[in-house]
Amino acid sequence: MSPKDLRPNLADTAGAAINKKPAVGDDILLERYTDNTEAHKYVNKPSELASEDKARILESGVILDDLKERSGTYIQMDNHPVHFSAQQDGIEIMSTSEAAKKYDWLKDYWWKAVSVDADKYTAHVELNQADGYFIRALPGVKTEFPVQSCMYMAKNQSIQNVHNIIIAEEGSELHIITGCTSAHRTETGLHLGVTEFYIKKGAKVTFTMIHTWSPDIAVRPRTGAIVEENGVFLSNYVIMKTVKNLQSYPVAYLNGENAVARFNSVMVCPPGSKMDVGSRVFLNAKHTRTELITRALTTGGEIISRGYIEGKVPDCKGHLECRGLILGDKGIIYAIPELMGRVSGVDLSHEAAVGKIAEEEVEYLMARGLNKDEATAAIVRGFLNVDIEGLPPLLKEEMDKAIKLGDQEGM
Repeated sequence: MSPKDLRPNLADTAGAAINKKPAVGDDILLERYTDNTEAHKYVNKPSELASEDKARILESGVILDDLKERSGTYIQMDNHPVHFSAQQDGIEIMSTSEAAKKYDWLKDYWWKAVSVDADKYTAHVELNQADGYFIRALPGVKTEFPVQSCMYMAKNQSIQNVHNIIIAEEGSELHIITGCTSAHRTETGLHLGVTEFYIKKGAKVTFTMIHTWSPDIAVRPRTGAIVEENGVFLSNYVIMKTVKNLQSYPVAYLNGENAVARFNSVMVCPPGSKMDVGSRVFLNAKHTRTELITRALTTGGEIISRGYIEGKVPDCKGHLECRGLILGDKGIIYAIPELMGRVSGVDLSHEAAVGKIAEEEVEYLMARGLNKDEATAAIVRGFLNVDIEGLPPLLKEEMDKAIKLGDQEGM
């Protein structure tokens, strides 16, 4: 079956639901930024990048000096790929511009999981011929170590336009860790990232994204995944540091029987940050399953936490869980869990809770020798800990590291 046969209804694609609900994320005026960024030099080894840039990239979980435990690497600075390489047979990694030259069939995947007219940000990415990464696992191939990628913003007041394509061919398995970050010298900017996943019959993709932005960066990811029979899509998202304005609402279409999608999100929102984050899943075939888990903590910023599951056929199952924690007196969390069943025989459920740390919990830990700050930090770490099924050890290590560092800064 070709991607054209799997093409979702445009009314359901990424961005459509964003405009139907109140949004923390402000509208971004594109004319305030520039698309013209100077070309960066391509390097044969990521270790050849400037030490300042490497240190910042490392904060988002991407390793540049020792690639022994990575199956491949892709680095893009502003709008220009500066390195891509594969360290495992059967895994392809290159820029999407290079992939388009190599594979004429790639055009059949372009804008099929995300609609080009979803909003002005997707249109802007297309009009500016954005580059990005192309990651593909050949049939039956499984990554020995994670593939890593980094989207790095270096130029001040610029737009980073990105269009990524990930294809897991039949029976393959991909583990990907991607870090998105900006240089400390980058005061302001706009990241526009379109990512399309195509998970074929019996394939599995585990995708872990860590965002580490500067305080005045606006971020607009637009992500879609099409999952075929017995396919699995696991998406893990972590943001622990200040961002000016973030709006993300990825969507998965489970189009084949027994397809599975899980979204796990961990967010810490410091003062000055606005985050409008969620995930959506459309259960389009029998015996499809999904789980959406969110942990949202504000230390003074504003969060909208969304979740949407739609069951279109009998014998499908979905669960949505959102828990929010407010530290201090000025933070805002607005949880929007939504379920839609279109036929009898669907099994959908949700739970949502927003609150503060209970004084008795703090007092209990203080009675056992911790001071108040230590007790609060321990409770926060436990709250942010999400047990993610099937997460490879190396990805779990990077995710735990990001949570720990962000927790220290947030506290």
